[in-house]
Parts: sequence; structure tokens; C-alpha cells
Amino acid sequence: MDTATMNSARDELMKSNTVFRQLASEHKKYESRLTELSSLHYPSDEEQTEEAALKKKKLAIKDQMYAMLLNQEQSISNVQSQR
Repeated sequence: MDTATMNSARDELMKSNTVFRQLASEHKKYESRLTELSSLHYPSDEEQTEEAALKKKKLAIKDQMYAMLLNQEQSISNVQSQR
């Protein structure tokens, strides 16, 4: 998927898809917390465990969002090819 098509699909999903917006918000929240955790010089065991769990959750959300982007891109391509 080229960048322009991906941006178009992402913009369309952000406007029209509540689930995609929620996933994007959650992804941003995890990224923010991971930034906080990575700035700690001596993270506790709990913080290290939280960081590992957040990385997995963030990646799972990114995978979901990417699948939705691919589906949206396919829809865009189908519409354009019918013209």
C-alpha cells in the first residue's frame, strides 16, 4: 500500500469508523505511557512488566488498525476500478 493511499484510507476511517478511532486513541494512550516508562532510569519489576504488556497490547492494536486500513484500501481500489 503506498503512502498516499494509506493516508487516504486512514483519514476516511478516522472520520467514519468509531472502532478505528477508539483503537487509534488507545494506541496513543499506550504510546504515551510507554514513553513515560522508558524515561525511568531504574524501573521497578512492576513497571518493567507493565512496559512489556503495553508493548504487546500496542502491537495488537496496530495489527488491528492495519487490517482495517488494508480493508479500507481494498474498498477504495474497488470503487476506483469501477469508474
